[in-house]
Amino acid sequence: MTLITRRNALVGGAGLMLAGCDQIIASPTTQSLLKIGEQATYGAGRIVTDRNALAREFTRAEMSPIFRANGTLNPGTAEYNAMVADNFANWQLRIDGLVAKPFTLGLAQIKAAPLRTQITRHDCVEGWSAIGEWTGVPLCLLLRRANVSSSARYVVFHCADFYSGTPYYESVDLIDAFHPQTILAHHMNGQPLTVNHGAPLRLRVERQLGYKQAKYVMRVEAVASLDGIHGGKGGFWEDHSGYQWFAGI
Repeated sequence: MTLITRRNALVGGAGLMLAGCDQIIASPTTQSLLKIGEQATYGAGRIVTDRNALAREFTRAEMSPIFRANGTLNPGTAEYNAMVADNFANWQLRIDGLVAKPFTLGLAQIKAAPLRTQITRHDCVEGWSAIGEWTGVPLCLLLRRANVSSSARYVVFHCADFYSGTPYYESVDLIDAFHPQTILAHHMNGQPLTVNHGAPLRLRVERQLGYKQAKYVMRVEAVASLDGIHGGKGGFWEDHSGYQWFAGI
C-alpha cells in the first residue's frame, strides 16, 4: 500500500498538510473527546493547558553537542537483530485497531511521505534535557489515512523492546496524537536513527516528558480504552513505576 507521497500530497507546501492536522484538532468531534470521562490523572492539566499550543522550537546553533540515549539501548531480540541485519528492509509499521482502513507501511514508504523537521528539547523525568533535531512523518497523516473511528479515544504505540520480559508500550489521547508536532521520527540530527535512539522509528510527542517518547515503534493501535492493555495505565512506566500518564510540560 502506498501512503500519500510528497509529489501528490504536498501540493501547496508542508503548511497545507499541517493545516489539515490543525483542522482535525479544532474539529468539534475531536474536541468533544476530552469531555467524555476525563481521567483525574490529566484532567487538571487539560484545564490549564492550551491543547493547540506548540512546543518551543530551537535553532541549529542551540542543538546539544551530545544527546544522551536513555532507556533501552537495543531490544536485542532475535527478531529485532534480524531487522537490523537487513537494514530494516523487511520491517513494517502496522496501523490498526479502531480504524476503518488498517494498513502496513515499510520504512521506504514512510520516508517517502510528507516530512516534518523540528528542533525541540527533550526533558527527561530523571532531570536532564537535550535539544535535538527530529525528522519524520506527522502521526496525524497516518491516522487520517486509516480513518480512525469516532469511538477511539487513545492511540497506543507497541514497541519492539522489553523490560524484564514485559513489552514496552506508550499511549496518548487523540488530541496529542493529532498535534502537528507529534511525529514518528526516522531521522535525528540529520541522520537515520541509530539503534540506541530507537531505530527505525520512534515517537516524538513534544509537549510531554521523555518517557512518553516511545522507541522502536512497531504498531500504532487506536483504542477506546486503555483498560486491559498490559497493566491498564497507558504505558510501561505508568504500569510499573507509578509515573503519571499525562506527562505534559
